[in-house]
Amino acid sequence: MAKTNTKDLRRIFDTFAKLRVLIIGDVMIDNYVWGKVSRVSPEAPVPIVSVLQKERRLGGAANVALNVQALGATPILCSVIGADYEGQQFLELMQKQKLAPKGILRSRERITTVKTRVMGNRHHLLRVDEEIEHDVTAAETQQFLQRIAYLLDTQKIDVIIFEDYDKGLITETLIRDVVNKARRLKVPVVVDPKKKHFMSYRNVTLFKPNLKELKEGLKIDFDHTDEKELRDAVEKLKKKLKCDTALVTLSEHGIYIHSKKTRRLLPAHLRNIADVSGAGDTVISVAALCLAAKLNPEMVAAISNIAGGLVCEKVGVVPVDREQLLEESLRLLAGRK
Repeated sequence: MAKTNTKDLRRIFDTFAKLRVLIIGDVMIDNYVWGKVSRVSPEAPVPIVSVLQKERRLGGAANVALNVQALGATPILCSVIGADYEGQQFLELMQKQKLAPKGILRSRERITTVKTRVMGNRHHLLRVDEEIEHDVTAAETQQFLQRIAYLLDTQKIDVIIFEDYDKGLITETLIRDVVNKARRLKVPVVVDPKKKHFMSYRNVTLFKPNLKELKEGLKIDFDHTDEKELRDAVEKLKKKLKCDTALVTLSEHGIYIHSKKTRRLLPAHLRNIADVSGAGDTVISVAALCLAAKLNPEMVAAISNIAGGLVCEKVGVVPVDREQLLEESLRLLAGRK
């Protein structure tokens, strides 16, 4: 792609600080148990982890909020958590991160999702999930929709993100009503989908599946290394969903952008990959902010591509570092040495 200049890139990143992002999606607590492995259990052929450190982090759509916040913008997180001990822990983690809880509802019908990752000698050994995946009740959906409508009516929202983890918060009713209201208010909607409601996100501004989700959602297989086959698949997706732009993440093969005027595969930048967890959260966060900043589709894809690669160099689910992303963007997009 054509080089941009240093001044324009810095102006883009400064613009992020003026943006407000409404994030709708499944949230969770990411538990980490870090330890050392030096022997195998005599009870079963499994490693024994001697615990050195424990950590709790905000996860799921809350990690998107952290990415948005890390880039300087203001996130407003909207989700449903359980009326349980873990839900209280979640709110305390939000408070610690200076995230407002005004979009959070607590339900006695659900538990708060917790994912516990056991890390031994810096390797991911095991994950234990505690969750409920069935849909929230119709009454809770209506209550949640009222909360979202109030926020959209009283706050200046520049972009809406749907961060779907198939945990039951996002329903077809929720998608339809939020997208319709956003269109009336002329607020762009970007989506990080999952399998269950993949084909329900019609008429959105930007749709960001990964390669596996694209193939499963369309129920087709194709050679993603053949750019024509990839383009044909994405064109089929865009026709079905009537979305303005599709942004497909291709892991080590980069990112593909398909809009009205742009069809381009951007290769991944060479990285020392440590952990791909949370990369999708970072990509959708950066793409949403770039879209709200009214950047052209190719620049949206380029900066998002860099951001996704950067977080893969770190272990665990962590938000992108704004200054590091800016420096990498200056080097790769503006040619600064």
